[in-house]
Amino acid sequence: MSKRYHPWSQDQSYLLPPSLRDWLPEEHLAWAVLDAVGELDLSRIEAAIQERDARGQRPYHPQMMVALLIYGYSTGVYSSRRLERACYEDVGFRVLTGNTQPHFTTINEFRRVHRAQFAELFVQGLQLCGAAGMVNLGHIAVDGSKVAANASKHKAMSYERMKREEERLRQEVERLLEQAEARDAAEDEAYGEGERGEELPEELRRRESRLARIREAKRALEEQAKHQRATQLREQAEANERKAREHPDETVRRRLETRAANQRRQAEQLDPSDDGPPDGGGGAATQLVRRPAPTTPEATPPSSAQRNFTDPDSSIMNTHHGFVQAYNAQIGVDVDSQVILANGVTDQPPDAQHLLPILKRTRVNLGRAAEVASADAGYWHPEAPAKAAALGTEVLIATARERRGKAAVTTEKDSTDAERSAREQMRRHLATPRARALYARRKSSVEPVFGQIKEARGFRRFSFRGLGAVDAEWNLVCLCHNLLKLIRHRGEENPQPALA
Repeated sequence: MSKRYHPWSQDQSYLLPPSLRDWLPEEHLAWAVLDAVGELDLSRIEAAIQERDARGQRPYHPQMMVALLIYGYSTGVYSSRRLERACYEDVGFRVLTGNTQPHFTTINEFRRVHRAQFAELFVQGLQLCGAAGMVNLGHIAVDGSKVAANASKHKAMSYERMKREEERLRQEVERLLEQAEARDAAEDEAYGEGERGEELPEELRRRESRLARIREAKRALEEQAKHQRATQLREQAEANERKAREHPDETVRRRLETRAANQRRQAEQLDPSDDGPPDGGGGAATQLVRRPAPTTPEATPPSSAQRNFTDPDSSIMNTHHGFVQAYNAQIGVDVDSQVILANGVTDQPPDAQHLLPILKRTRVNLGRAAEVASADAGYWHPEAPAKAAALGTEVLIATARERRGKAAVTTEKDSTDAERSAREQMRRHLATPRARALYARRKSSVEPVFGQIKEARGFRRFSFRGLGAVDAEWNLVCLCHNLLKLIRHRGEENPQPALA
């Protein structure tokens, strides 16, 4: 007697309306994401949607769209096209969207228009983790990782090359214009007025377009260089004014005051507004420090200054995989739970100036400062311990990079007695049993978070361009990480009964 198979037919019609609740097991991640999103306050997104014209196509529910993004980012699906395809092909996505399939342009537009709210959603997710007892602020570990920008390093050009290309293209455009005029004149003489052909204007348009882009990038570098030089002059003027107030010699005081006045006058001529660097940056104390624009004493870009045509805010950074066009993504992590307490993105590759902003963001997000913060040698700065102590946080920062089988390598050259003294004090502090035990937990807490984001969920490149858009996407990535930690924590507290 032959075995009978399970019923199988693609043409079988449902005898009763299907229930989405039957499509996934109760412990599936999609249900947990829907429950977590239901606890978020989406009123600002809802208000923005309701402000639009009521006519036209109906929008998708904001709770569904946010859940779709969070579930996608939690499962390694970031592209709007892949998200749309998953809504057709993946059962989890179909259940989460109620068996609807928003177009990829709709998904991308929702993510773009409401990206300013992602920072608020990150804080709300963090507060949910705090309410679940996952955040104690006893010890925060800070680290950074380079994440590739949505741009190629081969689309960057140095200032020196821009000048050469500008001159070469200018000459080519003039030559093509002369050829076009000569050809038009010859055709008009032979045939009367008529078409001159399409190949030459197309070639001319390509060169004119490239020339315009190079000139725009060159102008942006020059504006940034002027602003940075003005900033330097203002800082020098403040230092000279401070020295003049403290110096006992009247002649020296007048000389310093005159020098400061000249520096302020030069700064005003270069950058009268003093309203922050071009292309954004600056501002609140919680903002991560941006890369200073390269400049010379003449307020011009150095020959090696570069600008990327695809994403001008990104920088070329050195990574384990070589030099890449990237951003520096920063996080501060609760050592006990691996919950991200604060995050940020910057175009400045070194980490040394990002510790204090992350600690300040932690205090803003949670209402109080962390008791202890630990960071690797890349964050060492002589002023960091005192500034962190003013926030109420004790910092533990390695003063040298430890390499297996090799002597420790210091991160910077001490130039003053005060800096050498600060380094020695931190070195002695780290040698105490308590500090050594606390610092030993740093690597096993913050570095695995980057591993989970980059390796487990495959987030290695930003989808958007520009520092503001990239920072918003990083908030979404960190929100997903925290919600996954919260879902797992709740599952451990309320385990599902074993199947019989």
